[in-house]
Amino acid sequence: MIRSTTILAVRRDNQIAIGGDGQVTLGDTAIKHSAKKIRKIHEDSVLLGFAGSASDALTLYEKLESKLEQYRGNLQRAAVELARDWRSDRVLRRVDALMIAMDADGGYLISGAGDVISPDDNVLAIGSGGSVALSAAKALLSFSSLAAKDIVQEGLKITSRICIYTNDEIAIESIET
Repeated sequence: MIRSTTILAVRRDNQIAIGGDGQVTLGDTAIKHSAKKIRKIHEDSVLLGFAGSASDALTLYEKLESKLEQYRGNLQRAAVELARDWRSDRVLRRVDALMIAMDADGGYLISGAGDVISPDDNVLAIGSGGSVALSAAKALLSFSSLAAKDIVQEGLKITSRICIYTNDEIAIESIET
């Protein structure tokens, strides 16, 4: 289990949003409170979030960006190829992390085990508070008319009150589709 952060991604209507808290934990100590674990890549058309170490995140961001270039922005194909490389590469195999990537056409949870999972209900969450954030976002999707960005904000706020590895220094990126 990754005890590092919480990343939440939501698609609603014509908006996709991804957010993450800023806490960096080393053992049982929070050593940073405002790390940015999300970003836009590929001409600001793809949103990414990462749960794991910073160096691993940068490596995987770069590899996904390269795959997106190679496959002309096709996120599904890029995600599958990244997962394949991640699982089979001797060095990458040691990366213990999870990634969410989302664009106008789809969203994927990508892991080093070779998983490329697309959600049934337009919500993805990873990290130590992932299950709390997922539950909160699903409830907000079902029982509110909030925009995707607001669902991510509120879902992560709720998570920060429950998960000790998640704080309320929340960064969010969104794209109108």
